[in-house]
Amino acid sequence: MKEEEVLKQRTSLLRQPKAVWAVAFACVISFMGIGLVDPILPAIASQLHASPSQVSLLFTSYLLVTGFVMFFTGFISSRIGAKWTLLVGLIFIIVFSALGGTSSTINELIGFRGGWGIGNALFISTALSVIVGVSVGGSAKAIILYEAALGLGISVGPLLGGELGTISWRGPFFGVAVLMLIALLAITFMLPPMQKPQKKVKFFEAVGALKYKGLLTMASAAFLYNFGFFVLLAYSPFVLHLDEHGLGYVFFGWGLFLAVTSVFSAPVIHRKLGTLTSLVVLFASFAVILFGIGVWTSHVVVVICGIIIAGGILGMINTVLTTAVMGSAPVERSIASSSYSAVRFIGGAIAPWIAGVLAESYTASTPYYVGAAVVLLGMIILLLGRKHLVNIQAGH
Repeated sequence: MKEEEVLKQRTSLLRQPKAVWAVAFACVISFMGIGLVDPILPAIASQLHASPSQVSLLFTSYLLVTGFVMFFTGFISSRIGAKWTLLVGLIFIIVFSALGGTSSTINELIGFRGGWGIGNALFISTALSVIVGVSVGGSAKAIILYEAALGLGISVGPLLGGELGTISWRGPFFGVAVLMLIALLAITFMLPPMQKPQKKVKFFEAVGALKYKGLLTMASAAFLYNFGFFVLLAYSPFVLHLDEHGLGYVFFGWGLFLAVTSVFSAPVIHRKLGTLTSLVVLFASFAVILFGIGVWTSHVVVVICGIIIAGGILGMINTVLTTAVMGSAPVERSIASSSYSAVRFIGGAIAPWIAGVLAESYTASTPYYVGAAVVLLGMIILLLGRKHLVNIQAGH
C-alpha cells in the first residue's frame, strides 16, 4: 500500500500541465545566471584587469538588485498580471545579459549584472507563485518542482559557463540571452493568460510582512545562511586554481547534488524531523563543511569534495526553508515569498565582496571560517525564534 502511495505521489509530481514545464524551464535558465560566471571569474579578473574582490561584485550587484526589487514584485504583478511580470523579467534578463557580453570594463559588467538582477527579481518571485497556482498535486509538490529547477539551473550554469568560457568569457552571457529568448517564447505561447488578482498589493506590503515574527525569524536565518552559500559559490573558484572546464565540472557536481537532495532527500528529512530540527541539523552540517574547507583550503581535492557534499546539504535547506516560509505569516504566499526571498538574496549579495576583502586582507581560509560562523549564527536565530515557528514545526 505504501509503495502504491509513493508511486502515486511521484506520478502527480511529474504529470503537470505544459504551462508548469514552460515556467520550470525558464526557471532553470534564470537560475543558470547565479552560477554561470563561476568558471569564468579568474578569466574576467585577468582580461579586465580586476582584483578578486572587484570581480566578486558581479555577484553582489546582481543579488543586491534582485533582493531589493523582490520587495516590490508583488506590487507590480498585482497590477500587470503574473504572466506579463514573467515576460518583462525575461526581457530584462535577455537585454542585460547580452549587454554584459559586450562589456569592456569591469565596472560596465558590474552595472549590467545589476540590470540583469531587475529581471531576475521580477521573474523568480513571480515564477514560484505561478508554478504553485497552475500545478496539480498541491503546493508542496510545486515547491519541490521549483527547487528542482533551481538546483538544475545552478548545476548547469557552471557547466555551460565553463564550456562557453573556454571560447571567451563573453560566451556565457550571450548564451544565456539566447536561452532566455527561447524561454520567453515558451511562456508566451504555453502559459495561458492569468487573471489579475482582485486585491492590489500595496507598495510596501512585502516589507511590512516582516513585522510577523515567524517570517522575520525565517528570513533572518536565510539571510545568514545565504551568506555562507555565496562564500562557497563565489569565492571558491579563486582557491581551486582550475581552468574554466575544471571549475565548470566541480560546480556542476555541486549543483546536481543540490538538485537531487532538494527533490528526494528534503521531503524525507522534513517529514521525519520537522522544520526546526531539520534546519538546525542542516545548518550545523553546512557550518562544519565550511570550517573544514577553511582548515584544508590548500588541499584542492578536499575543497572539491567539500563543495560537492555541501551541495547536498544546501539542496535540503533550500526546500525546507521555502516550504516552511509559506506558512510563517498570515499573509498571501506570494507576499511571504517575495519578502523572504528579498532578505535572502540581500544576504547573498554581501558575501562575495566580503569574502574577497577578507582573503586579500588575511588568509585564503578566512572567508570560510567567517562563513561558518555566520551560518551558525543563523542556526542560533532559528533556535531563539522557535516559539514563533510553532505553526510550521510539524513538517506538513
